[in-house]
Amino acid sequence: MVISPLEVDDVNHAIAKNFEPPSEGDGAAEHPEPARLLPWSGSGDKPCYLVGDGTGYVSRIADDIERTQLDMADGLLGHAEDMLACERVTVPELRFLARGLTDVLWDVRRIAESRGARLPATAQGLDACEE
Repeated sequence: MVISPLEVDDVNHAIAKNFEPPSEGDGAAEHPEPARLLPWSGSGDKPCYLVGDGTGYVSRIADDIERTQLDMADGLLGHAEDMLACERVTVPELRFLARGLTDVLWDVRRIAESRGARLPATAQGLDACEE
């Protein structure tokens, strides 16, 4: 069964309409796993988070969407290299390329933020050890 990102958005909006990531004093101790920033936004472009062990249905959908977003970014980078090597590219084509690159960069940034927030505390502190 394949579910489209729009269907996932609908389910996510219904479940986590006003969900905020756990913080001190709001039951965060009940969820030792860090909240996962999901690769889609809620209503009003609010970030959506998932609390769990990372093995559930929504986690698998999020993994699939992230994989698709990274594949799209990779494909667009290849296309950008080809376009930039061509001397007959028009300004509208370059603007369209820039819009696409901006969109995939936002996606990749969100994936990096989500994955970085789920790293163990020892891995996050590596920069401090290198100084």
